[in-house]
Amino acid sequence: MHKTASTMPKQSHISHTMGATDAVRNTKAVLGPTNTGKTHYAIERMLAHRTGMIGLPLRLLAREVYNRVCARVPKNDVALVTGEERIIPKKARYWIATVEAMPQNMVLDFVAIDEIQTATDFERGHVFTHRLLKARGTHETLLLGAQTMGPVISALLPGIEIIERPRLSELFYAGSKKITRVPPRSAIIAFSAQQVYAIAELVRRERGGAAIVMGALSPRTRNAQVELYQNGEVDILVATDAIGMGLNLDIQHVAFSSDTKFDGRQTRPLSAAEMGQIAGRAGRHTNDGTFGVTSHAPLLDEEMVARLQNHEFDPVKILQWRNSDLDYSSPLNLRNSLEIIPDHKRLTRVPVNIDQRTLETLMSRGNAHPANSRAETDLLWQCCQIPDYRGISLNQHADIVSQVFTNLIDTGNVNNSWLQQQVNFCDNMSGDIDTLSNRIKQIRTWTFLANKKDWLNDQKYWQHLTTDIENRLSDALHERLTRRFVDKRTSILIRHLRDKRMTTPEISPKGEITLEGQLIGTIEGFRFKLAKGDKAGDQISTNSKGAEAAAATLIAPEIVNRARKLAATPNDKIVLTTDGFLRWKGEIIAELTPGDDIFSPRIIVLADQSLTGPDLDHVQDRLNMWLKHLINTQLEQIIALRNPVELEGAARGVAFQLSESFGILSRQKIANDIKGLDQELRGKMRRLGIRFGAYHIYLPLTLKPAPRELALILYALKHGGLRQPGVSDIPAIVLSGRTSFEINPEVSRSLYEVAGFKVAGKRAVRVDILERLADIIRPLISFDSEKNAASTNPVMAPEGAAKRNGFEVTVQMTSLLGCAGDDFSEILKSLGYRVERKEITEQQTDISTGKQTPDTKESSDVADLAKLDDASPKEVEKLKADTANLNETTMSLEKLDETAQSSQKDKEEAPEPKFEEIWFPVFKRNQNHAPRASQDKRTDKGEGKNSHGKNSQRKNPTRQFPNKNRSGSKPNRPREKPIDPDSPFAALAALKLQGNKK
Repeated sequence: MHKTASTMPKQSHISHTMGATDAVRNTKAVLGPTNTGKTHYAIERMLAHRTGMIGLPLRLLAREVYNRVCARVPKNDVALVTGEERIIPKKARYWIATVEAMPQNMVLDFVAIDEIQTATDFERGHVFTHRLLKARGTHETLLLGAQTMGPVISALLPGIEIIERPRLSELFYAGSKKITRVPPRSAIIAFSAQQVYAIAELVRRERGGAAIVMGALSPRTRNAQVELYQNGEVDILVATDAIGMGLNLDIQHVAFSSDTKFDGRQTRPLSAAEMGQIAGRAGRHTNDGTFGVTSHAPLLDEEMVARLQNHEFDPVKILQWRNSDLDYSSPLNLRNSLEIIPDHKRLTRVPVNIDQRTLETLMSRGNAHPANSRAETDLLWQCCQIPDYRGISLNQHADIVSQVFTNLIDTGNVNNSWLQQQVNFCDNMSGDIDTLSNRIKQIRTWTFLANKKDWLNDQKYWQHLTTDIENRLSDALHERLTRRFVDKRTSILIRHLRDKRMTTPEISPKGEITLEGQLIGTIEGFRFKLAKGDKAGDQISTNSKGAEAAAATLIAPEIVNRARKLAATPNDKIVLTTDGFLRWKGEIIAELTPGDDIFSPRIIVLADQSLTGPDLDHVQDRLNMWLKHLINTQLEQIIALRNPVELEGAARGVAFQLSESFGILSRQKIANDIKGLDQELRGKMRRLGIRFGAYHIYLPLTLKPAPRELALILYALKHGGLRQPGVSDIPAIVLSGRTSFEINPEVSRSLYEVAGFKVAGKRAVRVDILERLADIIRPLISFDSEKNAASTNPVMAPEGAAKRNGFEVTVQMTSLLGCAGDDFSEILKSLGYRVERKEITEQQTDISTGKQTPDTKESSDVADLAKLDDASPKEVEKLKADTANLNETTMSLEKLDETAQSSQKDKEEAPEPKFEEIWFPVFKRNQNHAPRASQDKRTDKGEGKNSHGKNSQRKNPTRQFPNKNRSGSKPNRPREKPIDPDSPFAALAALKLQGNKK
């Protein structure tokens, strides 16, 4: 090494630092492709010596080798030294370190440098070249790496022994496969974090999940992710080319998603050696491996395939080098010594790296002026070598370095308050993957400072604090990665299919299926539904096709077992609901669809593909048998009317229509057919359960909730479907026992009718209740109050009876229908009744006795009445005199009444008028004429003959024609008003009666 203050770069010869004999004494280069056992060989050789050291390219790999050595020797004999981690027992004999962190001034029996081909890297290559040239053990030195390093090592270290180790297994090219089709235990290689995340997300959706390995992850996070893959929780590893750096994983296939990479300066094609280093991770020990391409990567040409399979790569011609014999006399001399170029043709000066650029930035700012001595310049250079883990701008990184250097110059330690502020900023476990990754990069900077000897007041405190934060951040990052890119449920399912010895799934009473504590999905009837991922944060709720297929295979035996149990289940365990589904043990197993006949719907078994063949046929047959039994049992009377052998002619037609309308038929629709039925036919029909009502012909026994619900389902299947309004609501109303309710305008009226209700106005009234109402009204409108009043022995009028064959609404009526007021009035109007509303006065007629208060109006013509009844003149005169006296008495009473009312006028207000409502049939009838229903009732009891039968003449044919007699000569006289027995008109009526007797 030549020290100079000149700004011109100088040359340095290897022979100046190490003689040729010294360089190769006890030194061997163990070269070969991947999977040759080089690292294992180095460990064995180190443990054969009393002391030793192995330098490794990655902190992750260093931790792996450290654990392997600790498993062989006491832990207190093993030290681990990396940039951010230092485990150094007092009597350590074996040292495991990253190449950059290898102690330089130790005398050890054994030294090994792994992955020496890294000496070609622009960022780190000069460090590996330095160790290759200078790191030596007193008894043995091993240089481990790719066989491509043979020529350059031989040129740099003439006479060195080179040992070539063959690969333990073979590599085969597998061509191109879709990402979702790569075989299990595969590593998919990408060359950016965005590509890694995109591929991992796709794998999670289709295959259950993937582990992530990237150089940007912390070692702890990478270890945790690798463990996911190694223990079989996931079958796919998505990684960057960092996987080629000595990670020993159980990989059977390597798939390249791209054949180019960005190396920090440019995007360039991968070299054959780089692809070979990565592809060589497939196949471990004696197990062969495969490699190929995936995603948008083009197929590899035959030449590249042959080179990868035969490990034929271009030899390395030149290594990166930087002068290590630096001049610390001043910052300027330090920079100049870094510019020295090698004079060996196999070495080239490394491009200016971040540490040298930081030094130049501090010098240009004037921050390097405090370095006035060799020790201070050395300290300045150590500060400049603080890694830029975050990849921030040069000025930001220079600010941190300047702060640390200034503190060390001024106080000898980094400022605790400033460092605490920086560390506290990182102590936050919230955030997404990128946020946590950035915090890990920041804390690694402070972890690096905490491991610098004599830079901090309480080094152990800071080491513990920064390591703890980094570990917690790493665990949080691992949890986020796992939550986003691993579907444990799918992973467990796939592993279960691969390993039949795993635990069997558990099925809860609710049908939830769990496997190893994970909810796999739910089973209902003969169908399995995969549980959806619904985790907050980064994970997207999706279902994996692989999970569905795996779950279907897993659940298939349970579904077949259920099918066999259904074949032997009793009828009462199967239920048909208004939505058209058949349920067994509360679970949907089939669905009704319309058939060719309304009473023969089809059944579609709802089952997965796992239920096929004879098992499915048995389920179908069992359900068809059950449905047939249900219809024949619940609708037995209705089914019997479809082909009644007892009935003929019109009766048979009526019966068929009644069956088609599910046992309820409007009488008005078949009025002509009803007229054609004689008593014999009606008797036969009654024996079949048919009732002839005032408004309907119906089957009373079919009005129970169960038959009505089934009828409604069968009808809706053919008319509008089961999803139409009312199908699911009406059965609940039927079951509640309500006799009437307000209708929903959106519900088809035919649904109410099939359910056993008649729409009357704005309400639906149960058919049998409507007939009971007709039975109550019938005697009221048949009661003749005039005849009762004129009778010598009047009877008590029925409650609700009114004059002129009308009736009043009673509590019995409203209670029966469950409504009153306008609602009840609307029902009566829809049934064909009209109302007369009249103000109530004190003069009221007592229908039960026929008595009436005196009427003072001179509206009657006594002479005409007498003449009409053939009275004598003397009788007429007497009646006139009595009438005159009665009028005088009445007028006197009226005057007294007016006087009394006048005296009370100032004391109280007049009462509000009251009204009475009298209902009448819309059609006119004679006072002795009963409604049609009344005639039918008498006919049903055998009273008289039908008009089409024998002896069908009636004693009073005018009853059927209230407006004219048979001959049509004269219209009937209007009905006379009832006469009060105490009135003068009663006497006139008595005279008329005597005249008739004479």
